[in-house]
Amino acid sequence: MTENGEDSLLHQSCEAPAKGDSLVSDSRTLKTSVVDATSCKEHNDALKLTDRNAEGQISLYQPRPPALPRLSKSRKSVSLEEAGRIRRLRNSQESLSDQVETGSSTDSLKEVQTTPASGGFVLSAAATIRNDQDSNVRKLSAVTMGSPVFRDRGRSLSEYERRPTSQQSDPTDHRVRSSKVRLSPVRPPGTLPALGKSFASDTLRAANRIDGDCLDYAMMTREKLGLRLHRNLSDSRLLENMGSDSASVNSMRSTYSVLSPIRPQDVRNRSFLEGSVLGSGALLGAEELDRHFPDRRVGIYIATWNMQGEKGLPANLDDLLLPTDSAFAQDFYIIGVQEGCPDRREWETRLQETLGPYYVMLYAASHGVLYLTVFVRRDLIWFCSEVEHATVTTRIISQIKTKGAVGIAFTFFGTSFLFITSHFTSGDAKVYERVLDYNKIVEALALPKGLPDTNPYRSTPSDVTTRFDQVFWFGDFNFRLSKDRVDVETIINRTVGGNMAPLLEHDQLSKEMKDGSIFKGFQEAPIHFLPTYKFDIGCDIYDTTSKQRTPSYTDRILFRSRQAEDIKVVKYTSCSCIKTSDHRPVISVFQVKLRPGRDNIPLGAGQFDRSLYLEGIRRRITRELKRREAMKNHSSSSTICTIS
Repeated sequence: MTENGEDSLLHQSCEAPAKGDSLVSDSRTLKTSVVDATSCKEHNDALKLTDRNAEGQISLYQPRPPALPRLSKSRKSVSLEEAGRIRRLRNSQESLSDQVETGSSTDSLKEVQTTPASGGFVLSAAATIRNDQDSNVRKLSAVTMGSPVFRDRGRSLSEYERRPTSQQSDPTDHRVRSSKVRLSPVRPPGTLPALGKSFASDTLRAANRIDGDCLDYAMMTREKLGLRLHRNLSDSRLLENMGSDSASVNSMRSTYSVLSPIRPQDVRNRSFLEGSVLGSGALLGAEELDRHFPDRRVGIYIATWNMQGEKGLPANLDDLLLPTDSAFAQDFYIIGVQEGCPDRREWETRLQETLGPYYVMLYAASHGVLYLTVFVRRDLIWFCSEVEHATVTTRIISQIKTKGAVGIAFTFFGTSFLFITSHFTSGDAKVYERVLDYNKIVEALALPKGLPDTNPYRSTPSDVTTRFDQVFWFGDFNFRLSKDRVDVETIINRTVGGNMAPLLEHDQLSKEMKDGSIFKGFQEAPIHFLPTYKFDIGCDIYDTTSKQRTPSYTDRILFRSRQAEDIKVVKYTSCSCIKTSDHRPVISVFQVKLRPGRDNIPLGAGQFDRSLYLEGIRRRITRELKRREAMKNHSSSSTICTIS
């Protein structure tokens, strides 16, 4: 063996076994003493001298072991058993996935160097170290790939570290090793605890709580999950930057279920003076429309009633506007009255008192004793345009305003609406006069005035109903049943299950609409209620006076749309609970399709009747206080009677 070969074997004898080496746990206890730091330093100096060739150059093919680390002054020599304990402690803190560092013999024993007894022992020890090292790498690879924690960490290994052991370079070849110091991840001492289903922070969990006085909101959310209660959650920008933390998402929804947060950049960019249908910054555009109406349908409640000019209003209008068989209140309430009470302001105040603080009066117009009032949910008023109205009289003498029509028009988002209430000529045989009333109204009703036409290509100058997207016409049309009273009552008594088809065969309005002489393009929902005219006041008996008027469907609600299927009828019925007039009110509920609009539509800017709103709320509070006082007095009187 040459001198260089002996030096190489002598260098290998100074290196320690690999991590997890079986030499530590072998039953054969090595009694070899550890070399002193001084002798190791002399050995390194000797190796440096042999590395130089005849010309004084450093050989490129001569292996150069790294410099040995300095030993602590307090510990000059360490036994092999103590070195094993140190190595096991270090192995518990180092990464098991780094083959470069685990394969290097110089890293496993940085403070211990051994002196071989003979060359044969050095060879066998080096071979044992190499075999044990390969087996340990395979064991550690299996451990790291089996654990989900280390599986993710393994993806970050370098290309060299992912190579099989056979393809990696010799661990003793220090030219392959990187000179950069790398910190290995710490292996967890035990099994990681399982994550809970909800890993939200305490702050997020607190955001999901609901106060005790809002239990009704919590109940509705549980029962009606997915309905229109989540209109304000459709803004996907709220959740686009959030991760997979479902608890955080739920907390965001609960926190911003009423008002969506506004980013400063949106405030900078948005302009409410101009916009387009596709623009994200338009106040009336698709983004705002989808946020408030994900299904793009608005609920409209229409009521028409001939009050017969009675001064005394019903004690309670809840049955007229808030029927108990409706699951939800609607977005708009449109009330048309013919032969209204003398005090119109009192009528509007009563409506506001009934609808309460959730609604504001958007607009009200009148033509003599014809009243038309529009209420809207207060949070939707910002998407309404300016409101316009017009009136038409059908009397020969224009000063007499008992017959005619009043119309109100406005745009909501990008959909234009026209509401008309009218009172046609009365009389069983005056069908032709009623047709003339209709023709005069559609030609003379001057709307719109300043509002832009959303679809001018479908508009006709001679028909006001063609100039709006959605049109609702309701009132006392005075069309009768062309049948004797006895025959009509006989048919009513034979009616089963609300089938009114035998009666409607004699309806004048249905016949004229089929002939195309009136209400062109309009539709009416199927009728399943009894005739609404003419009753004795305060009861459900038809006219018992000497005139013996024939029961008829004089009060109707019709609708028309530019696009098919834009209007869906939810309800069409009469209100038999209100008996202060010879007419029964007729109500209908619709779901109407909405479309985004442009910001060049003149906005109403939230205008409503503030004084009416305050008066209605004041009356509502006063009524509630009186009710509670009455209940308290009744309870006290009952207790006194019981004691006596």
